[in-house]
Amino acid sequence: MTTALRRYPVLVALCLAALFMIVPFLIVAVNAVKSPAEYSQNGPLSLPDGLYLDGLKDFWERVDYSQKLINSVLISGSVAVLAVVLSVLNAYAIGIGRIRGRTWVLAFFVLANMLPQEALVYPVYYLSKQAGLYDTRLSVIIVFTVIQAAFGTYLLSSVLGQFPREIIEAARIDGATKWQVLWRIVVPVSRPTLGVLLVFFFIWTWNEFLLPLVMLISNDNQTVSVALGVLQGQRLMDATMTNAAALLGVLPALVFFLVFQRTLTRGIAVGAVK
Repeated sequence: MTTALRRYPVLVALCLAALFMIVPFLIVAVNAVKSPAEYSQNGPLSLPDGLYLDGLKDFWERVDYSQKLINSVLISGSVAVLAVVLSVLNAYAIGIGRIRGRTWVLAFFVLANMLPQEALVYPVYYLSKQAGLYDTRLSVIIVFTVIQAAFGTYLLSSVLGQFPREIIEAARIDGATKWQVLWRIVVPVSRPTLGVLLVFFFIWTWNEFLLPLVMLISNDNQTVSVALGVLQGQRLMDATMTNAAALLGVLPALVFFLVFQRTLTRGIAVGAVK
């Protein structure tokens, strides 16, 4: 064991980190299918005698989880796709097109990433009111598309800045237009990196709470994260239902991550080789 620690310290650290992330999720999952009486009598670390699904059922019905799930998937998926497309277009102009003032443009995107969301609440709220988009899913999609695209533009600009110029020049000699170079050469080559951004944008948007809480006040438009926070703040729930809420809140994002795990791994591996 000591020899393994000395030879593979990074691997051991990653295993410990994975363990610390998995154990809390398992505890939440176990307590979500445990009755309140079992939880009170045996504590949170005991195993349930059977599957108690009333907590999951009651929470599902109380918050209308089906509608919240549809809203979260629609908003997160739309933001992920639109932010990736916008990032590609911006990064193509900055990294390959070499627009004037490239350094200042990148500095602007870095500044946009550094701004806390608390500073954006009132301006976004006021503008959405003036545009008639307040309390609509479209308003949240627009805001988070811009926020995520700022990071995506900054990242992709550095990647596309190192794109082989010989390939682009050869395509232009063959008569390819700028759009053809982008969609037929740059995008296919950068697909692993774009896949990583797509996964990250979806999960980041799924976990957002503050701006959706301010922008979505109607019950029919709220996301899963907002429903969890509002419900726990307004109504008393037992420990079993609280764990059921936490499980249903994180499970869809976890499933999405596992489905696209190969895309994420491939993108990271390609980036490491480059």
